[in-house]
Amino acid sequence: MGQKTHYWLLKTEPTEWSWSDQESNGGISKWDGVKNKQAQKYMKSMKIGDLCFFYHSGSKARRVVGVVSVAREWYEDGDGGGAVDVKAVGEMRRVVELGEMKKDEGLKGFVLFKQPRLSVVPVEKGFWDKICEIGGGFEGDGGVECDE
Repeated sequence: MGQKTHYWLLKTEPTEWSWSDQESNGGISKWDGVKNKQAQKYMKSMKIGDLCFFYHSGSKARRVVGVVSVAREWYEDGDGGGAVDVKAVGEMRRVVELGEMKKDEGLKGFVLFKQPRLSVVPVEKGFWDKICEIGGGFEGDGGVECDE
């Protein structure tokens, strides 16, 4: 039987690595540079096929803009750290702003609000579905639902 899909949120400053960069890079990139031990622990538990929100962070942009999937599990990157490879799945049909998420009753308790400084956080399935609902799903999801 296939393994259960897990869901994550990966943060990046759009000036460092944007959704456009992800798409123009053949859709696959090395996700590295994560120094926080808790965020690294989350990355180490990612499995091929897990889905991740691609989240633009920073002072000008705090929003979910797309979805990527894990294409390669945790590996040492040669710089004393590690990485996972992610592949673009699709852009959100409508970006979902942080402020909008915080106002939604269905997202109360979302780990992003509890640990806002972490660059990698797990996303419970119910929260994944709610964010997808708000954003109208993502390109390549096979329909309006945000479930693969």
